[in-house]
Amino acid sequence: MKFLLALWFGKAINFLINIIDKTRGSNFSGEKALLIDKQMVAHFKGIDPEKVLFITGTNGKSTSNNLINHILKTNGKTVISNLEGANLLAGVATALLKSSSLLGRVKADYFIFETDERFLPIIHAQLPAKNLLVTNLQKDQVQRNGDPDFIYRKVAPVMKKEGMRLFLNNEEPRAKSFDKVTSNVITYGVEKHADSFVKQEGFPTMACPVCHHKIVFDHYNNDGVGPFLCTHCGNKSNPEADYVVRDVDFAGRKFTAEGVEFNMPYNIPYMLYNYAAAVAVAKEFAGIEPADAAKAFGSFKNVGGRFEILKYKDKTIKYMRIKQENPETLQTCINIMAGDKEKKMVCLGLCPLVDMIPNYTNTFYAFDCDFSQLAAGDVEKYFCFSERVCYDTANRLIYEGVDPEKIVIIDSEDVDQIFAEIDKAETDNIYMITWLHTYEHMQKKLKLKEAE
Repeated sequence: MKFLLALWFGKAINFLINIIDKTRGSNFSGEKALLIDKQMVAHFKGIDPEKVLFITGTNGKSTSNNLINHILKTNGKTVISNLEGANLLAGVATALLKSSSLLGRVKADYFIFETDERFLPIIHAQLPAKNLLVTNLQKDQVQRNGDPDFIYRKVAPVMKKEGMRLFLNNEEPRAKSFDKVTSNVITYGVEKHADSFVKQEGFPTMACPVCHHKIVFDHYNNDGVGPFLCTHCGNKSNPEADYVVRDVDFAGRKFTAEGVEFNMPYNIPYMLYNYAAAVAVAKEFAGIEPADAAKAFGSFKNVGGRFEILKYKDKTIKYMRIKQENPETLQTCINIMAGDKEKKMVCLGLCPLVDMIPNYTNTFYAFDCDFSQLAAGDVEKYFCFSERVCYDTANRLIYEGVDPEKIVIIDSEDVDQIFAEIDKAETDNIYMITWLHTYEHMQKKLKLKEAE
């Protein structure tokens, strides 16, 4: 009876949300329903754990979830998922609430849920999925997660559950090391490509998750991801993963996997592991052959674009949306800017992180990243802005050898000041990293001007 009360209460909330604002409520109804029945997710009927896939990790959860859903649905499968990105227990509860009958029965071919890595054990305790995709486990949201090895210890017990099948990133040391706990493992990886890179000596690597000695990377396909070897115990990536993205052609927007040519929806290096994972899951989890999976890639649109274009007067502002809470995503953006050989202006709005109380300012991620290729490129000027972190950002550039005369600093996020500084640039090629809310304020400002 407690479950039914929670279910009906949640459905009533969803009904009201649909009337008031359909864009809201990715986890609200589940959150409130769980107050009535804390074990609500465990009480839904009709779910076969063999048909349930969890997707967890630091980076790439949402993209992988959306792409895998798109492939399955394009191939005629019905899927229940939390596509809005609400990846805690309440988000899973909300997704099931929306799809269930009045008695709590759900019907679908597959159930796919993005799950926050820290909350994975809590979610799995109520919904014992038999399939788990791990993208990577890296430094992220230190105020909440602490060290990535803490998260590693949190999720490890789930990997050991009986009957669990793991989809593991072959070239990310922490994710790959889970192959030691079960033999039911499928690996995915990416072949070396034109945007693979190496780092100068002196930048931090990571400790081996098996013996805690030094990991050495042959090269990086993403920051912290590439063929690796532990210099002490011999823990290493497989010479070749079970599913590999090959023949990457960024200009032609294509790659191959399993001998099949795929369209590349987003020709950005960090997306390649999402593509490899999706091909592996489609085949092994849903029985969709690579040739059929490839048909879905051409029509894939990722939720919440990570790379957006803003036209301002005669200038093109290329906004790169990242959380600013891990060095891997920041390094990817640096590499994208460095890879553009045209003259450019680089705008860095690295900001304080407002996640939990007390808030904190983040400067150390920038020191994990290699700015050398960007500093050696054709940059007209660097623009560092934010209320508290702008001077730290400028110092990071100066330590890299950037001429201080090329650096402009304002301790503000006022969009009028940002536009005024962009106006001064001779180049029309503008790159920007900042919080989403600042970018949205810039969008709003331009729309108001157009309406005048």
